[in-house]
Amino acid sequence: MTMTEDTGVKLGGAPGSRGRTTVADVVVEKIAGMAARDVLGVHALGSGFARSMGSVRERMPGSDSGKSVRRGVSVEVGERQAAIDLEIVVDYGVSITDVAGAVRENVISAVERMAGREVVEVNILVSDVKLPDEEDEGEERQRIQ
Repeated sequence: MTMTEDTGVKLGGAPGSRGRTTVADVVVEKIAGMAARDVLGVHALGSGFARSMGSVRERMPGSDSGKSVRRGVSVEVGERQAAIDLEIVVDYGVSITDVAGAVRENVISAVERMAGREVVEVNILVSDVKLPDEEDEGEERQRIQ
């Protein structure tokens, strides 16, 4: 009778399950930001002030272009779950509840598929509505034709 020592090492486990995958908050922020922007009726993410400050910053050399995708998005990411807060500006005339529902579905689908985290909640703050004749804050008016 031979004694074998249990070293705790499992042989033959699926290679994909050997080790841990960590997803950074910034990854989930970018996924959620892109997914929210893809919804018809979402004019922009973030408040008007944040957008105007961001557009000034983005024109500066060496600015982080990834920040604009994350503007208006904050997340909490755990090992298995994520919670997401979004601030959006909607186009005038759309149903805000329909747009918010579509944003929620799109964000949950994208984050769960791409980041492998169960999304426990997507909170949406509609901070403004873009009127048809209203210029975006931060847009420069062309003064000379």
